[in-house]
Amino acid sequence: MASFYPLQWISERVVGDLGSVSSLTPAGAEPHDYELTPRDVATVADADAVVYLSDLQSSVDDAVAQRSAEGVFDAAGSADLDLRYEGHEHGEEEHGEEEHGEGVVDPHFWLDPQRVADVADALAASLAEVDPAGADTFAANAASVRDDLEQLDQEFRDGLAECASRDLVTGHSAFGYLARAYDLTQVAINGLAPDEEPGPGALTSTADFVRDHGVRTIYYETLVSPAVAETVARETGAQTQLLDPVEGLTDESAGDDYLSVMRANLASLRSGQGCS
Repeated sequence: MASFYPLQWISERVVGDLGSVSSLTPAGAEPHDYELTPRDVATVADADAVVYLSDLQSSVDDAVAQRSAEGVFDAAGSADLDLRYEGHEHGEEEHGEEEHGEGVVDPHFWLDPQRVADVADALAASLAEVDPAGADTFAANAASVRDDLEQLDQEFRDGLAECASRDLVTGHSAFGYLARAYDLTQVAINGLAPDEEPGPGALTSTADFVRDHGVRTIYYETLVSPAVAETVARETGAQTQLLDPVEGLTDESAGDDYLSVMRANLASLRSGQGCS
């Protein structure tokens, strides 16, 4: 069992034909808000392995704590979650995101392909403890995942090397790891919770930033309403464009798996940031 889509994708790739993988968070549900059902809790208890990210979904944390520790893999241990959300004060370091600060840990590591590759390697080692006979297969599958992710990472580096704007204005603070990996500056209207209602101060400060820095694109997301991004765009004359945090797949997703959605994100960024 994987707790939500990015970990499901990693797990499916690493497990390959040696097992089946399901997601605790249903397709189309926002993982930050999803609460496990009693049946979900029983599934966590019975699964051969559980792959989750601690402190993202409290009901998953509770369910994991109730089962045997054998076969439990917490992606936080290998994802190097070193960004913290500090608030909406545009103009501070990384405009609300700081390294090793005292705010809330930013969990969105999966938007940096290199971190995803590190998690895949660590998961392969963890699964080998549960199923020693599959160790070589898990390791080979993780190596294949790393190859794909390093290619994706290079595409992002090349595609975002020369852009008219490096200011990335987003609906919520999901893109800090992506921004740092590719030399962008994230300016988020909302905090880490995508359905948070921003106060007038956050909207005003974001709109001022957009005007002052000549930002031409405000990014909205799947799974949450685009209303906040549309409000800032309307006030500033900017356009809106989809940037998917890849927290789950829906019919609106611009691809059918992690890699294709990330490549759609690259295309959206190249257009929205004016990249050559």
